[in-house]
Amino acid sequence: MLKTLSPFHTKPNVNYPFEKEKVAPRARGVIALDQEACTSCMLCARQCPDWCIYIEGHKELQPPSKPGGRQRSRAVLDRFDIDYALCMYCGICVEVCPFDALFWSPEYEYSEFNMGDMLHDKERLDDWLKTVPEAEGLES
Repeated sequence: MLKTLSPFHTKPNVNYPFEKEKVAPRARGVIALDQEACTSCMLCARQCPDWCIYIEGHKELQPPSKPGGRQRSRAVLDRFDIDYALCMYCGICVEVCPFDALFWSPEYEYSEFNMGDMLHDKERLDDWLKTVPEAEGLES
C-alpha cells in the first residue's frame, strides 16, 4: 500500500527557468573540445553518421629538439566546428577519438533563436571544457 501511495508525495515537475533540474554526473549534453589534444586526424568527422563535424588543419615544421636532429611536422588545428542542428548526440565522435580531445559536458542550455547559430566553432567548444566533470577513478 505504501508503494502505491508514494508517487503522490513526490514533486512531478521542475519549474524550469527558475529551478534547474539536477542532471546525472556523466549526462550527455553538449560536446566539449580540448584544442591542445586535438591533432586534426579527422577520425571523428569520418565516423560521424550525420556529417556534422567540420575539421580543417595544416602541418607545421617544428625545430629539432636536439642539435643535429631533424625537423618534425606537427598538425595544427585551423577549424573545428560541430553543427548541433544536425547532431543526433550518438557519442561516436567522443568514443572514437584516440587523443581524448572530445568530452561530454552535462550542460544542456545552448539553444539559439537562429538555426545558423547552432554551428559551434572551436573557441566555443573549448569554453564547454570547463563544465566537464572530472573522470572518476577505477575501482580497485
